[in-house]
Amino acid sequence: MSDLPTAPGENHAPTEETWQPSARPWLAALGVILAVFMELLDTSIMNVAIPHIAGSLSASTNEATWVLTSYLISNAIVLPASAWFSSMFGRRRFLLACVGSFTVASALCGLAPSLGLLVAARVLQGVGGGALQPISQAVLLESFPPARHGLAMAVWGLGVVTAPIIGPTLGGWLTDTYSWRWCFYINLPIGILAMTTIQAALEDPHYLRRDTRLRIDYVGFGLMALALGSLQIVLDKGQDADWFAATWVCVLSGLSAIAFLAFVICELRAPQPVVDLRVLRNRSFAIGTLMMTAVGAVLYSTTAMLPLYLQTLVNYPAFQSGLALSPRGFGSVIAMLAAGYLVARIDTRILIAFGFVLLSQSCFAFGNLTLDISIGHVIGPMILNGLAAGVTFVPLAATTMATLPKEGIGNATGIFNLMRNIGGSVGIALVTTFIARGAQRHQALLLGRLTPYDPVYQQWLGGGEAALAARGAARPAEQALGLAYNTLLQQASFAAFIDSFRLLGFLCLACVPAVFIMRRLRSSPSSVVH
Repeated sequence: MSDLPTAPGENHAPTEETWQPSARPWLAALGVILAVFMELLDTSIMNVAIPHIAGSLSASTNEATWVLTSYLISNAIVLPASAWFSSMFGRRRFLLACVGSFTVASALCGLAPSLGLLVAARVLQGVGGGALQPISQAVLLESFPPARHGLAMAVWGLGVVTAPIIGPTLGGWLTDTYSWRWCFYINLPIGILAMTTIQAALEDPHYLRRDTRLRIDYVGFGLMALALGSLQIVLDKGQDADWFAATWVCVLSGLSAIAFLAFVICELRAPQPVVDLRVLRNRSFAIGTLMMTAVGAVLYSTTAMLPLYLQTLVNYPAFQSGLALSPRGFGSVIAMLAAGYLVARIDTRILIAFGFVLLSQSCFAFGNLTLDISIGHVIGPMILNGLAAGVTFVPLAATTMATLPKEGIGNATGIFNLMRNIGGSVGIALVTTFIARGAQRHQALLLGRLTPYDPVYQQWLGGGEAALAARGAARPAEQALGLAYNTLLQQASFAAFIDSFRLLGFLCLACVPAVFIMRRLRSSPSSVVH
């Protein structure tokens, strides 16, 4: 792998492409998009099936969550090293191996008779799925000329954004109608079709054919695995253990920080690093990766919070709460196709900034929800959220990668996608903590109003007691107090959710000024996609 540009200004675009696929780039694109759609679908389809898995395999719900955690850990370890593995084994061969192992692991997950075997199969599945996102993005960016990068990223983004939205709804339907095992079996036809298409159409560029001279960077890979694995466990389980009040959280957090620092030093000195961190010297790439981390945090957090809000506070069933997320997919499809058309015509930084503004408005719209809502009240903010995701993602991906040479794109997409996933994990962990701690804080504030000296509370309590007595309830006074306390808990949780939604909105607005530090892309008339 050749060195990436090291000048901090990176004011020169990469030289003209020295490689283009001989034919059928869209057929190859179909294969890699199917692969990444399958992988991303699997990251979200299992969320609603965890209670069913726990009951079926005689495990607790907390134990069953390792089905999710084990996948994320192995996935995160492989993801940034995908370019290195591609150079080691050849990208086409490595991609086919990844899709094949993911498909076989899906079958093993569906057949697993115990939780231990299911977790082991999920680790194998995560290893196969970790490289699919960055490789698919790199294939599209390398297979099409710069004039079509916006369109290629729009098509790729459709799978990236819509698969996690379809996942909970599809997973709920499969689990209720058939069994949780079908959440894995559904990957088999998709995986077979993806492998067939990749085998027929994908070809390696000359700079990514198998390089037998590469040496395995055991130290770098081991440090990366230790840092990411420890971090993922802390993010997934930290809230349950009250974060740094638990000794193991402190130990794993320190271990992750030390391993990460050692990994950075090792990779900057290694002649053949498993992850080439020198790409971060490129200003546009570094800023774009940070912004993608924020986008991941916002999108994953809202996807996690909204179903929880609807199920715990508005009493929606699991299927309907998953269905409420679906309109975001329609917004994403429309926005990504439009953004793919506009990338070659206007300053991409304006599109990115506009996308962040839309994303903030969707978060503020969620922050204006009440407890007395129907699914219709959620559709508008969800469509706006999808539009914002599409408008932001396509130009951000194109602008972030635009000043990199083609031979460095594979390494860069690995880092880019890893940071999106880490942003999602950090975002979910933070909002889960904010909701839990915020509910406690609001509960303490509201308790100050439940006193014998508050006339509004006394009037409400007297009315509730009278209504219960009229229905023949035993001990109406005690039941009225219980009803008052349950209402207080509901209101405290509601306020915590609203605060978290609004906090995400301010995070989006804070990203807007950073957009204009990125290098402006200049399009010429010949670069416009007709």
